Amino acid sequence: MPLPQLHYISQGNNPEEHLQNIQKACTYGAELVQLRMKNESEESVLKIAHEARAITAHFQTRLIINDYYKIAKEVKADGVHLGQMDEDPAKVREHLGNAFTIGGTANTLEDCQSLLKKQVDYIGLGPFSFTTTKKNLSPIIPLEEYQRIVNEINGKVLVIGIGGITLEDAPKILKTGVYGLAVSGEITKDFSKIQHFHRLLKGSDVQEQVWNAPKN
Repeated sequence: MPLPQLHYISQGNNPEEHLQNIQKACTYGAELVQLRMKNESEESVLKIAHEARAITAHFQTRLIINDYYKIAKEVKADGVHLGQMDEDPAKVREHLGNAFTIGGTANTLEDCQSLLKKQVDYIGLGPFSFTTTKKNLSPIIPLEEYQRIVNEINGKVLVIGIGGITLEDAPKILKTGVYGLAVSGEITKDFSKIQHFHRLLKGSDVQEQVWNAPKN
């Protein structure tokens, strides 16, 4: 199955809010949710991941776990997203096998090329603009640099724009040829925007791309 083009990254002031927001995202039609919990114990993340899996399974929504790849396997999530300071994607692939989707974060063309060698399934390229959801934010990527990077690696791996993306930003970033968008704050503020993002994505050129990523 192709990777959904819209990724909702969970937010919340506590585990319960994360679950409530995941439930709302699924209710409003999210096709993929990434559970991203920082500053929580692994035990707490495991408990919430089990509950998030139950919610997403009910809606037939895909679940990606941020960072905790062993938890992703234990709760039978669909994949894992690895930040630049997280585990090496090649090692994670050995642990998970090819049945799981593996995504990685990149900020530069060099980051992307490194992730390509490690055979990730998609790259979260960002940040597109300032976001409060992430500490130690990497440098903002100008639109022209997005275009340059996408031109260089398009066809080799799926590129997901990420980082402070609003509904207003979506049309211009989609014009660069990114495959999809990862959105957190904009959706958490108003879950009805999920449908607006879906319409924009379906109307963009990326919908016409045929992706046959080779599996080694």
